[in-house]
Amino acid sequence: MKTQFVRPALRASFLAMIFLIASSCSGTPSSTSNLTLIAYDSFLPPEGAFDAFTEETGITVQIALSGDTGEMVAKASLTSGNPEGDVMWGVDNTFISRAIKSEIFVGDPTEVDFGYVCVNYDIAALGETEAPTTLNDLTAPQYKGMLVVENPATSSPGLAFLLGTVAAFGDNWPDYWRQLVANDVLVVDSWSEAYYTAFTRYGGDRPLVVSYSTSPPAEMIFADPPFPKGAPAVTGVATETCFKQIEYAGVLRGSEFTKQAQQLVDYLAGPIFQSLLPESLFVYPANEDAALPQSFIDYAPTITTSYSLPSEDISQNRQAWIEQWSDIVLR
Repeated sequence: MKTQFVRPALRASFLAMIFLIASSCSGTPSSTSNLTLIAYDSFLPPEGAFDAFTEETGITVQIALSGDTGEMVAKASLTSGNPEGDVMWGVDNTFISRAIKSEIFVGDPTEVDFGYVCVNYDIAALGETEAPTTLNDLTAPQYKGMLVVENPATSSPGLAFLLGTVAAFGDNWPDYWRQLVANDVLVVDSWSEAYYTAFTRYGGDRPLVVSYSTSPPAEMIFADPPFPKGAPAVTGVATETCFKQIEYAGVLRGSEFTKQAQQLVDYLAGPIFQSLLPESLFVYPANEDAALPQSFIDYAPTITTSYSLPSEDISQNRQAWIEQWSDIVLR
């Protein structure tokens, strides 16, 4: 899953990671005292995230960023058995079947986090208009010209939202998208363009945007100037529009240090690292022993119903669904 809020508060994390990223790209092979963790570009845990692992094992962790999730899996498939690292973080349920078929991992990967792609809304911009709740709500006349979505061919949340509509409407999902088109849906290439350009919170004219159920706490954490303690949320979530994303980590087949790499996977799934995930990657920890921060308790809505699809169905139909979506929405 992509981290969605890259603000000044995260710059220290960026700077702290520069040396690790540069080192990981140098071509230096891993050793028993140095493991390489491959991850998508927006994987930016806070400074010191691996200190406890190093103290326990004597092994340092280098981060090699490898594009978005699709690019990362494609590269790993091509190098299966002769990997560029030892562990991979962040293969999600839209790509896990491809990873398994390509025999990227040693054994089954481990679930490390989950989250929800949902329609978010700008509370102030909606004014007296009642906020939507369901996917069907979005086709209603009162929301005409209000929604911006991401292209599923170029955006992870855009793909998740498309898959959610497939799960919700089955074979009738194309008709649903025709209704969105008739209701003047706006399509952009990326989450950042949707959220920071088209969304009314940042000067756009669209008060509805495909984002994450955890975007509201991120809005409060990174507000500049800060909101006072206990301030009400400024964005909300249409809680019945959500598609569940699950991310996995695993030992890469061909690593020379599978025992040590498995130790790293166990650490990634353990309570120390898992407790860092909510306010760095804005996802939910898979480990139930990792407590949620107060920001999530106060501002992230509880999602009781979400859409999902079998990963095998996604793998077999992803490209056809995207092409059909493009014919309907873009042409």
